[in-house]
Amino acid sequence: MFYGVDNTFLSRALDAGIYEPYVSPLLAKIPAEFQFDPQNRALPVDYGDICVNYDKAYFAAYNLPVPTSLEDLIKPEYNGLLVVENPATSSPGLAFLLATVAHFGETSYLDYWRSLRANGVVVVDGWETAYYTNFSASSGHGPQPLVVTYGSSPAAEVIYASSPLTDAPTASILGPDTCFRQIEFVGILKGTRHLDLAQKFVDFMLSQQFQEDIPLQMFMYPVNTDASLPQEFTQYAQTAPQPATLDPTVIAANRDQWIADWTAAVLH
Repeated sequence: MFYGVDNTFLSRALDAGIYEPYVSPLLAKIPAEFQFDPQNRALPVDYGDICVNYDKAYFAAYNLPVPTSLEDLIKPEYNGLLVVENPATSSPGLAFLLATVAHFGETSYLDYWRSLRANGVVVVDGWETAYYTNFSASSGHGPQPLVVTYGSSPAAEVIYASSPLTDAPTASILGPDTCFRQIEFVGILKGTRHLDLAQKFVDFMLSQQFQEDIPLQMFMYPVNTDASLPQEFTQYAQTAPQPATLDPTVIAANRDQWIADWTAAVLH
């Protein structure tokens, strides 16, 4: 089996023909919006939104309104306040790049990024550096109060706090297209000698028991509608009412070029 390919790379796995189709009876519990492969070679397991999160204390201390849209991030009052990950080396970075493509379109997203660059956007290689070194609300107490991270990060801040918290110190910006919805899939590898066991394990991953264990283990959301969420998620984690999405085939056809063009526009 192979678990973890997401919708930004799904078409590559499907085009390579590595998966054995399997119609799990548990698919009946999973909304159609998560089922991207009509041949059921890759089955959805979990999802989450990658958003721009903000440090509540920073914006309160400086009496600065929290940005509510992608367009807000290029305003002068937010100069130098946003850290993002390089889409060539980071999956959250790629997700945020895709959100800008979905929102502004293929002909205009680079103009937006040039405006972000002019407004002092900080680019780092990976999520850990962005969140734990650059982000002002994390343990690094860095210089940027805006960071590209997961919509579940506020819940993680509460759960892993060294001292008990009554509220999350961070929150997500949830305007239209500000978050990109990531969906992770599992598939049975072609040629397996243990097809029956593989099918049983897929069923287990889609079962209520496994699905209810996902939030606090992986900080993603279950796709099975029978699964209930832990209190920390219902209270502090956030999903976007209108996330950015792109068809996996469109992503597959353009991903490498978008990254190359982004690199030329933002890093050079």
